[in-house]
Amino acid sequence: MCNSDKEFRIDAKVNDPTLNQMINEDVYMAGESPKSSFSLIKDIRSKDWKLSSEVFLNFPLDPISENYVRRNVKNAIFSRVKPTKLQGQIFLAGISPSALDLIDLDPSVILDTKFQEFASGSWIHPSSFPLAHRYGGYQFGWWAEQLGDGRAHLLGHYVNRNGSWWELQLKGSGKTPYSRDGDGRAVVRSSVREFLAAEYMDALGFRTSRCASIVVGDELALRDQFYNGNLEMEKTAVVLRLSPTWFRFGSLEILSKKNELENLRFLVDHIIAKHFKSISTEHPDRYLSFLSTVVEDTAEMIAQWQSIGFAHGVMNTDNMSILSLTIDYGPFGFMDAYNPSFVPNSSDDDGMYSYKNQPKIGFSNIRKLSEALQPLLMPYQMGQIKNILAGYDHHFQLAYLKQFSKKLGLKSLSLQDGIIVNRLLEMMADNKADFTMTFWELGNITLGDLENKKVPKGFWALKKIVKDKRFPEFIQLYKTKLQEDGITENSRQSLMTANNPRYVLRNWIAQQTIEEVERGNYSALEEVLGILRNPFIFQKAAEGKGFANSPPVWSTSLKVSCSS
Repeated sequence: MCNSDKEFRIDAKVNDPTLNQMINEDVYMAGESPKSSFSLIKDIRSKDWKLSSEVFLNFPLDPISENYVRRNVKNAIFSRVKPTKLQGQIFLAGISPSALDLIDLDPSVILDTKFQEFASGSWIHPSSFPLAHRYGGYQFGWWAEQLGDGRAHLLGHYVNRNGSWWELQLKGSGKTPYSRDGDGRAVVRSSVREFLAAEYMDALGFRTSRCASIVVGDELALRDQFYNGNLEMEKTAVVLRLSPTWFRFGSLEILSKKNELENLRFLVDHIIAKHFKSISTEHPDRYLSFLSTVVEDTAEMIAQWQSIGFAHGVMNTDNMSILSLTIDYGPFGFMDAYNPSFVPNSSDDDGMYSYKNQPKIGFSNIRKLSEALQPLLMPYQMGQIKNILAGYDHHFQLAYLKQFSKKLGLKSLSLQDGIIVNRLLEMMADNKADFTMTFWELGNITLGDLENKKVPKGFWALKKIVKDKRFPEFIQLYKTKLQEDGITENSRQSLMTANNPRYVLRNWIAQQTIEEVERGNYSALEEVLGILRNPFIFQKAAEGKGFANSPPVWSTSLKVSCSS
């Protein structure tokens, strides 16, 4: 469940002696050995490393190229447009070695100045033909018409040494025909949050987009962070993102809404052929099978979110991956004290995308996707949509119980056993117990001590619920289930330790890191990334920073919004 890697120091200057020593010693990711049959690329200009845009260049393309002005694009899936170079000096603020490994790049590639230029969009690889994707979406329940990659450029895809397909995209790399009123840039605060969150979610074992690098520039962008009229100039950044695909629900919705049915069929058939290998592109029911798979996978993704106390913040259909990956990390949040009504996005005035609402929003978005697919269906197939959608709740419940059974050290939880989880969460909510540390502490205390309410002094989260009058009932239910499953104390604690992180990307941790990066202290980003890549392991550096302590009082005033 935990993907560990050894992170490398990145400073403003790539001739850092510490980094060079590590590279010369040929340090590899912890737990992995050098590939004997494949040498990772250390020079991005190597003839052995190249992207391909051939597949996407065969898609319906916008006839106008090299344009940077917002306009309505018709009968196209992509527009050809190059990134805009960041003005002034740029700095490679951080890399994720494990993400670079996905595209066969050795961490020492950072010593090649071309990589920094490549990762910032100022140098286009000869094998790349940058594109911006056209999509639409329902935003906060309303159809928003054309959206698209307003500040992102798809550089192409890369097939790695294991045969895995990865699409490389720059975010914050300049204007496109889909930029609306924006400047095509992303600021440091949102870029750092996405960089850390994506790599953290992967370390938890969840399906997610990845972030290979972040480049910070001294170019400034004007932002109204909380939409209150207080505009400020902020530093900008570009993130190199990876995903098996960047297609999302809105990719299909825009084509269906505009009655571009041949393009819709073309795109869905491409997605099925490339990413849903078990479905035959010749089968007459392929679109139903596709929808059914997305229903099940989306339910599982949201169950994962619930199990880690994560709220995405902007569950618009244009932010929903067609592969049910977590993408587009914006005003997300990981809960501190358990609160079902937790809303991380200060722009979400009505709490539409609160933590507790995520499962039903997932269903609503799936229903919108089914509407987009309906023009491709035969009349006799239309009646099956209702049955497919009806399976969402069942899939979610099973996935939810599976996640929480592991968090409680159990083999499985039936629907009837769900009362164990409910009792625990009720106590946590009423007593404002910390979500992450309550589960971690439960897995690091004996059942006997729990029964006797003998909680170690340092267990600050668990102390909030042991005095609750419902606690004995919970312990009895829990103990009975453990006995029924024949689970030993060692097995319980081992399973819980492997599935309950000690460290989480709390809002205050992200904020402190952002401030350090804005000051040019990039080693702080590297250190936090290293901790988050190993969230289940006790780390001296993390303890020294208080990452497992009760959140500081000042953190309760922190806010994030859609502004980035």
